[in-house]
Amino acid sequence: MCNYLVYIYSLYLSLKMEKFVVFGKYCEDAIIKRSPFREQHLNRLKKLKDRDILVTLGPTKCTKYLFGIFNANDENQLRNLIEEDIYWEKGIWINYDIYPWVQAF
Repeated sequence: MCNYLVYIYSLYLSLKMEKFVVFGKYCEDAIIKRSPFREQHLNRLKKLKDRDILVTLGPTKCTKYLFGIFNANDENQLRNLIEEDIYWEKGIWINYDIYPWVQAF
């Protein structure tokens, strides 16, 4: 029952949050350079997904760019979330842009 209440509360919070699209760039040879940090990165993303902050995130097929959709209270909160990620700290992600997004359907 407790897990259910936490889930309902997180859904409620995600409805109040704004949606954002993130588009950024990976460093050269990111697939190789990310290897030592990948497990930590994916574990963090799972926690963000469980809290309904992360909707989706991943590389483009060419692995030069990243694309993501997030729920956040504001752009500053999302910037902090991105820059706390090990991929940002270790230079795997080298830049990003954030765009407020309105989901049409």
